[in-house]
Amino acid sequence: MMHPIFAKMPSSVSFNKLRKRLLRQVRQAIEDFGMLKGQKRWLIGVSGGKDSYSLLALLIDLKWRGLLPVELIACNLDQGQPNFPKHILPEYLASIGVEHRIEYRDTYSIVKEKVPAGGTYCALCSRLRRGNLYRIAREERCDALVLGHHREDILETFFMNFFHGGRLATMPAKLLNDEGDLMVLRPLAYAAEDDLAKFASAMEFPIIPCDLCGSQDGLERNALKAMLADIERRMPGRKDTMLRALGHANPSHLLDPKLFDFQSLVAEPKA
Repeated sequence: MMHPIFAKMPSSVSFNKLRKRLLRQVRQAIEDFGMLKGQKRWLIGVSGGKDSYSLLALLIDLKWRGLLPVELIACNLDQGQPNFPKHILPEYLASIGVEHRIEYRDTYSIVKEKVPAGGTYCALCSRLRRGNLYRIAREERCDALVLGHHREDILETFFMNFFHGGRLATMPAKLLNDEGDLMVLRPLAYAAEDDLAKFASAMEFPIIPCDLCGSQDGLERNALKAMLADIERRMPGRKDTMLRALGHANPSHLLDPKLFDFQSLVAEPKA
């Protein structure tokens, strides 16, 4: 018997192919990055957006198939945004029988106070949210915080760091927190945002938009999203190529002497 989260799942061939593709990509990410090593209980960050709903459903699907031997608990952090529909997530999660925790922390007021007019909220909002989720994970005896970042999030973060931070870095699929007691996992690392949008729409999840961030125009991340979309439109398949490149770094062909000992690299003349 299927889990109640799949009650509205279409029976079409196209949806079945989409679902299988996403499940395959999640399993591949879990395997490639050793996400199950020593893990017993995961805290799933559920914002009410398409990505986190899809993450929850796919992990439940894998667990139902006997391929994910960990306990799952969903968590939503209500950050006090104006007009946030507080009832949607707890009612939905309860209706499908998913263990969950709803936590209220008014980080919205802090962000509004600290960020100057015209500034972007995302960085501070994310740090405050992450700190609270770490705390909740510890309180719920979880080994890992699991987030719904996907292929596009990872590529956009890479280019944010590349263009604006002057470094080669992105969101890793597996990260140990600074305190060393929790893993941060991103099982959707290989999943395309368009696929997740189609999946969430077909599953009829009760989507909650993020008005706090979405109301700000000119965000650097939005510009990079448009840039990547344009590249993909003109050269289909380039997003997957770029994602593969992030997994095939060659330190001797970059310019970082901390990663490769250029000082000791000398030629040995032939006799």
